[in-house]
Amino acid sequence: MSSHAFSLMPFPGNIPSFPVTISGAISRQDNFLGISYLIAGDLAGLAIPAPAPAAARHWLLWEHTCGEFFLAPEGGSGYWEFNLSPAGHWNVFRLADYRQGLEEERAITSLPLVVRHSPGVLTLSLELSLAAIIPPHQSLKAGISAVLEHLDGSFSYWALAHPGPEPDFHRREGFTISLPGTAP
Repeated sequence: MSSHAFSLMPFPGNIPSFPVTISGAISRQDNFLGISYLIAGDLAGLAIPAPAPAAARHWLLWEHTCGEFFLAPEGGSGYWEFNLSPAGHWNVFRLADYRQGLEEERAITSLPLVVRHSPGVLTLSLELSLAAIIPPHQSLKAGISAVLEHLDGSFSYWALAHPGPEPDFHRREGFTISLPGTAP
């Protein structure tokens, strides 16, 4: 099993005026991926979508508060983008190369996203099989990020690393976590 704790950093210049942190963990075992986000602090300054009566696949989740993560096969140019909304909505996209060929990943038909919201703490967690998109022996690089929408209409952009001059979660230099595959 490969397990990594993480702590996200806000992009310089987009730091919220209220105290908030984003941490969590990502793991891979037997081609199952687990990820959890813990957003903690003064959440009263955030625009957090209300729970949806029925979670569904949605586009443009990154235009509001959401968690995002990226998985890329080591040595390949393609990758997947996962979007997780506190409302329970989700999406998975396949890209052929850096920001090229964005398509919904139809091999994944649902995500078992669990959302918990209490005063000062918001958690998003997910455990899913990667079998539909990635063979178990394929080693992966992961990038983890989040978008926070503030009540004043501004945004902060959080990631493991910010390798460019602007927030850009798709840059491979930001995929800093290695998730090895199993022996074939």
